[in-house]
Amino acid sequence: MKKEENKEQVEEKIAKAGASEDKETDNRKIVDNKTKSNGLTTGKISSSQSETNVGDEYAEKPEEVLDEKDLSEFKEFEKENGDKETEKEKTRRRGPPTREEIVEAWDPKTKLGREVKDGKVKNIDEILNNNRKILEEEIVDSLMNVKSDLISIGQAKGKFGGGKRRPWRQTQRKTKQANVPSFSTMAVVGDENGHIGVGEGKAKETLPARDKAIRKAKLNIMKIKRACSAFDCDCSELHSIPFKVDGKSGSVKVTLIPAPQGTGLVAGNELKKVLKLAGIKDVYSRTTGKKRTTFNLIKACIDALKKTNVEDGRRWFV
Repeated sequence: MKKEENKEQVEEKIAKAGASEDKETDNRKIVDNKTKSNGLTTGKISSSQSETNVGDEYAEKPEEVLDEKDLSEFKEFEKENGDKETEKEKTRRRGPPTREEIVEAWDPKTKLGREVKDGKVKNIDEILNNNRKILEEEIVDSLMNVKSDLISIGQAKGKFGGGKRRPWRQTQRKTKQANVPSFSTMAVVGDENGHIGVGEGKAKETLPARDKAIRKAKLNIMKIKRACSAFDCDCSELHSIPFKVDGKSGSVKVTLIPAPQGTGLVAGNELKKVLKLAGIKDVYSRTTGKKRTTFNLIKACIDALKKTNVEDGRRWFV
């Protein structure tokens, strides 16, 4: 009998222990669900609070929400961010600066440059007619929309020089350490409307030499006269030179002869670059001497174009 009673007591204890464990698990589940629901609600409240705060700072009309101090800080913050964005936009653009950017950033150092910057001088012809010296290239950039081109003066590629000539003429200087190369080039600048300039540049690399040549060409810009003076053409357009002119440099002699409209530029490829940028569309030419010396060929052409400004009693030009 005692054994049976002991067995019943043990079974009751086991049943009670199982029931208590089931209750504990149920309580844990309830607690977990409560915490999750509380967490969600708290998250919603915090997000709503943050939204209200963000709305206060970035409202459509911050004057109605913020105080004077907050408004001043908000405006300063907007200014700083706006300046940073504009700087980023400027740095994002690749390539060399444009003509407008060069003129805006120009700080003139001469009297003529200050007059051009202030708007007192508005035409390049005012400077050239009064024989005023141009010492800043930005003067030409601000008054004219110029185009530039390089003259092919360099050696030809290939073992026996069968290729096309390059715009860079390379020379070497002998030293104890090694050979020191240098590059020289010739640039032509013009607006295709009666203004032309030529310059030379030399440097240890090609791009600095090109920049020097273009700068000197802008400083050496001059005005030429054009007209329609061919005996078999009677138009009013400025498409040729006023009369026959000769130019000389070294052993090279260049003769330019007026031509009727539609003739084109009857000249060498390098002379065509100069005449085209000068605004001449029709002309005959004749050259003598060592024409392969392209430096002297271009200088002779410029010397001939200079003589179009000389009046010799014949009123053939405008």
